[in-house]
Amino acid sequence: MTPKRPDGAGAFPIPVESPAPKPPDPSELYAALDLGTNSCRMLIAQPKGNQFHVIDSFSKSVQLGVGLEGTGRLSRGSMRRTVQALRICQQKIKRHKVKRMRLVATEACRRARNARDFIRQVERETGLRLEVIQPEEEARLAVISCAPLVSTRTEQLLVVDIGGGSTELVWIDLSTVPPRERPKAIMRLHTGFAAVESPFPAARVVDWISVPLGVATLRDQFNDVEDDAARFALMSWFFEENLAEFAPYANDPKREGFQIIGTSGTVTTVAASHLDLRRYDRTKVDGLRMSSEQIDKVIRSYLDLGPVGRQHDPRIGQDRHALIMSGSAILQALLRCWPTDRLSVADRGLREGLLYAQMSADGVLEDGPF
Repeated sequence: MTPKRPDGAGAFPIPVESPAPKPPDPSELYAALDLGTNSCRMLIAQPKGNQFHVIDSFSKSVQLGVGLEGTGRLSRGSMRRTVQALRICQQKIKRHKVKRMRLVATEACRRARNARDFIRQVERETGLRLEVIQPEEEARLAVISCAPLVSTRTEQLLVVDIGGGSTELVWIDLSTVPPRERPKAIMRLHTGFAAVESPFPAARVVDWISVPLGVATLRDQFNDVEDDAARFALMSWFFEENLAEFAPYANDPKREGFQIIGTSGTVTTVAASHLDLRRYDRTKVDGLRMSSEQIDKVIRSYLDLGPVGRQHDPRIGQDRHALIMSGSAILQALLRCWPTDRLSVADRGLREGLLYAQMSADGVLEDGPF
């Protein structure tokens, strides 16, 4: 029998109070923090099947590497901004009672003469222990974060991670791996790029390179060039010159079976501009495939806008407008070398790679297709 409203105006359902969502068990939580040359990012997540579920996150542009190109040191202002961001990360870790974590720093802390002093300052003021990782591990973590985006039709894979201070490229041969096993073969690279004895089909790393030029460091190299278009062209050709030692550089891969995955704020911003997103939507960007022609059209539109226009373009955003042309110069150079109709956009990177690596090492991810 449906109860009547007290005023007799009709029937209404009795509300049933839903139980409050159960908080995640802290013993199941993992944290991954990536302190780069430009940004500080963190994820807190728990394993879920063969993936993970994000419980909390943090991302802020801290510009840790500002001035590093000229002085070789981290500035007081950049260190202060970064410590403030890391305090927020520490509060989130404490609130969720996370015990398993990896907190890493990359190119800016690899290069700065005062990096050790800065890391000691971080631990003293926040309690967080940062670990400076080497380029090979940075490249490897970027690769395994992209495993779910690897097509079963891909035989030759190029993963590109455009960072603030460096750009990592990894060329992987998947031709001997059965198609359905290819994404999982990429995940198994969490143990390293060198070939190891394994009963499973193996992805073969043909070559990898860490170019010490990212969106911030490349921009700083050409800050004295006033003309916008000339600066862009110089940045792009200069970056291409730095690829000369990459073994697959001269290869002409067949378009069939070749895939590039690009992971960075540059690639996701170009994708958002291509989709004309006034408000960023990760679900529309992550996994999107773009052709060289589509990417080139977006880059030309950035040049047409000029510095002032880019600053006010909502698709680019305030944190990215000063770096988008150096990132686009890197992207254009890559596509001159390896034109493709299959560049997959990855809104994922070091943090996700850190989580996958930790969870894989602990055996808490289910084995199965992505």
